[in-house]
Amino acid sequence: MLVRRLATLLALGCLALLAACTPTIGTEPAADAADPACAPVMLALPDVVAGDLERTKVTAQATAAWGDRGAAVTLRCGVEQPPPSPDCQRFDSPNGTVDWVVEENEEGTWRFTTYGREPAIQVTVPPTVTEGHSTSFIVDLTSAIDLIPATRQCT
Repeated sequence: MLVRRLATLLALGCLALLAACTPTIGTEPAADAADPACAPVMLALPDVVAGDLERTKVTAQATAAWGDRGAAVTLRCGVEQPPPSPDCQRFDSPNGTVDWVVEENEEGTWRFTTYGREPAIQVTVPPTVTEGHSTSFIVDLTSAIDLIPATRQCT
């Protein structure tokens, strides 16, 4: 009996150590991260994007990340809805259509924010990712994003 208890404790300790070694990406929740419409989206997100960026653990509700610390694509559900913009683009895929307001800052970070969906979703792609990947992988997220119905479209 004592041997079984010790073995169980040892196994639990090993699992805790392995979990502590799993990388976690620090993410900030969006203002409306608690919106119930975010939950189905988060559950439907793919495990891999861009062919080789694997989903990893995150620190905040209604967020997701793919890749490694410092070089991760991040997603936040519940961000503020963007206004109409000339930077709005429609992305079609076999899984549906999503309109995104697309911006690139001077450091080379791309930001995609859904247009016409409440709550809005934002995907940030740092330059460390775009050095080896096209941002076209954004269509990999279409089937999950499409769980929030579109109420407006790019004009």
